[in-house]
Amino acid sequence: MARQCHHGRVPADDYPEHLLARKAAPAYCGEGGFALWHFSEDDSLGRFDPRPPAASPEAAPLVWAVDTRHAPMFWFPRDCPRGCIWPGPRTTPEDRERFFGQSAATRIHVTESGWFERMHDCRLYAYRLPTGPFRPHEVGGYWIADQPVDALEQVVVDDLAGRHARAGIELRVTPSIWPFWRQVASSTVEFSGSRLRNSAEAPGRPLPLGLCGHGCASCAPSTWVPATRFRCPGSGTPWPPPG
Repeated sequence: MARQCHHGRVPADDYPEHLLARKAAPAYCGEGGFALWHFSEDDSLGRFDPRPPAASPEAAPLVWAVDTRHAPMFWFPRDCPRGCIWPGPRTTPEDRERFFGQSAATRIHVTESGWFERMHDCRLYAYRLPTGPFRPHEVGGYWIADQPVDALEQVVVDDLAGRHARAGIELRVTPSIWPFWRQVASSTVEFSGSRLRNSAEAPGRPLPLGLCGHGCASCAPSTWVPATRFRCPGSGTPWPPPG
């Protein structure tokens, strides 16, 4: 059962934050209980077998899942470029004011206008996975398993913009994500960026090098973030997980 907001906050008594390597994103309205999910535009899935990233076949095969708290980062078409931010323990007062000073939201998601119609029309399928086989990845909110996993249920996820609004997550639509993302990358906010290779061109856009700074094939196709955040399973250098 989805929880109701209480003065803009949602109780999170069952969220296993103590297992995560970093503080979780803020709770959102209607979050529901802790669960693990796989999001897809394919409605025919049921069994998930471990596999390495397509661009890095030498990496360990895994099944990836995201927990309910961080599931809104996947309320987009699969290939849609998006950037998600929230304040963390290291976020400075200056950055809180710069990114959140004109908003009552504690989570902001940004995507591009060229994708908004596809977002409007998109229907996703969220597959709930059993928690037993999974362990937390060092990137908070992501979970990994090294054995096959069968989905417990399938949930239709549509009206993605409206879902953001009901969750109290601010959704911004801009012609190009890069002016915003360059500011995020040099800030102290927590963030997750996905499918940025599909974003609109913009002056000064970072080159699509490996996220880890070494041209790592398993990192470069999906996301761009600073090299200090996470760790690439292929090269052992930092990266965010595949989107």
